Amino acid sequence: MGSLQGQNIVVVGASRGVGRSIAEAALSEGATVLAVARGEPALAQFAREAPGVKTLAVDATVDSAPEEVFAALKPDVLVICAGAIPPAAPVHELSWEEFSSNWETDIKASFLFCGAALRGPLQPGTRIVLISSGAALSGGPPFCGGYAGAKRMHMFLAGYCQKESDRLELGLHFMDLAPMRIMPDTGVGKAGVDGFAAYSGIKPADFIAGMTDMQTPADVGRAVVKLVTGKSQVGSFAVSGRGLVPAA
Repeated sequence: MGSLQGQNIVVVGASRGVGRSIAEAALSEGATVLAVARGEPALAQFAREAPGVKTLAVDATVDSAPEEVFAALKPDVLVICAGAIPPAAPVHELSWEEFSSNWETDIKASFLFCGAALRGPLQPGTRIVLISSGAALSGGPPFCGGYAGAKRMHMFLAGYCQKESDRLELGLHFMDLAPMRIMPDTGVGKAGVDGFAAYSGIKPADFIAGMTDMQTPADVGRAVVKLVTGKSQVGSFAVSGRGLVPAA
């Protein structure tokens, strides 16, 4: 029997990359999984390749999204992994729209779902995991606009929501998880590799060759399962090639 047998897991941003890997990890542990994303074709492909996964096409940045998602499946575990590919240009070359893209997508989605979780109707014991980034801890490169700041806000947001849950005696558990290294086989990761390479004047392959301690999307999926089934179900965590640890 899997460690998530009998649990309902909702993954927002689950059609590809890290989000899909999290959904796959939950499925492998016996959970009932609802994969949420904007793109219907990618969700349909996921459903074909992973029999048993439930899917829902919805824009997570629309105010009504949490209500629609919770009506489809009331989660025991809610994972927010939705986000935009960050810009790849120095700050002075970006428009405000480009600079703020990760705030308007990643953070808005997390803000909406966390707010809905605090207002109800999620049950005590529900675990909410916000997927952040190692850029939140390192400050990120100087060409990714507001990406690093947005990912740091995930950590703040999880902490704020946990304090509200405790104050209101809701019994909810908020966590954030930062994959520490770029994952070149994801959309965000490929953009990061290409951005670093262009900014440094080297080839993408040379940049990847110099990377160490890398985690994979599957590692992130396993880390989420470990978090939501473990004893430490509140706080900030990081995952790299060395495994899962509390974030500094």
